[in-house]
Amino acid sequence: MSHVKAGGSSKNIHNNAGQRLGVKVFGGQKVNAGQVIVRQVGATKIAGPGTYVSRNFTIHADKDGVVKFVRRKIKNFTGKTTWRTQVCVE
Repeated sequence: MSHVKAGGSSKNIHNNAGQRLGVKVFGGQKVNAGQVIVRQVGATKIAGPGTYVSRNFTIHADKDGVVKFVRRKIKNFTGKTTWRTQVCVE
């Protein structure tokens, strides 16, 4: 009677680099035009005046100035209002 042993599970084989997400420039700090302010997956923070969003949801400075973070209520597609942080450059 021949048989093959069970394969078992393999752990600790994933060796991927981190995505380096998060806030790169904090409130009150100076930025130049085009500089990355926030790297994110999805629109966890929204772009305000003086900023723009690239296609991977990264928020960049549109002009030179000082970064400011403001809490805002925004309306979702379903009509529910939620709090989001708006990134502004003044």
